[in-house]
Amino acid sequence: MEEIVKSRNGNPTNGKAAFDPKAFLATVSHGRTVSDYRQGDVVFLQASPADSVFYVQKGRIKIVVASKQGKEAVVAILGPGEFFGEGCLIGQPLRLSTARAMVGSEVTRVTKAEMIRVLHAEPAFGELFTAHLLTRNSRVEEDLVDQLFNSSEKRLARTLLILANFGKDGGPQPIATPISQETLAEIIGTTRSRVSQFMNKFRKLGFIDYNGHLEVHSSLLSVVLRE
Repeated sequence: MEEIVKSRNGNPTNGKAAFDPKAFLATVSHGRTVSDYRQGDVVFLQASPADSVFYVQKGRIKIVVASKQGKEAVVAILGPGEFFGEGCLIGQPLRLSTARAMVGSEVTRVTKAEMIRVLHAEPAFGELFTAHLLTRNSRVEEDLVDQLFNSSEKRLARTLLILANFGKDGGPQPIATPISQETLAEIIGTTRSRVSQFMNKFRKLGFIDYNGHLEVHSSLLSVVLRE
């Protein structure tokens, strides 16, 4: 007689173990590889073939776009649990950006064919990926509003809170990844000197601390909410 196995939510699975999206992304198999990247290593280059999706297991990945004139802009900094390179799923033939490791990182690569297969076959994976897309879309909209209406000081405060995972369980976390003032300036669209000025101001007001790493306090939210 077929064994009835209960999944984590208590529903019977008729002998089939419940699909675990995180375990799927952490293992090497057909269409999936896991690679280690050192600081500065390139995951993929702008204009290279878009044939796979990536998932950050550990570390931080910087997404950079370069203009034809050679000017670069940081458009995202991604951490554990985030996907990138998903444009291939909607027919994007070439990468629109460069992905580079900011620190030692572990990244899973899933081929386009395998991503499409598992999205169709496993609802749990589809839910995880859909949640990522919705969160990313919301972040992009917030970034656009931020650029259009907020001062560079507010944009910096919001960026620091995001990097510190403000709003997630446990409150703001220390930013262990070294992030230069040049990188912060690229993210918010201002100069390094302006970032330095704001960072010194935030430190004097007790909104942030430097203790071998950057620590962001919840009080920094007051800068974002200030009219």
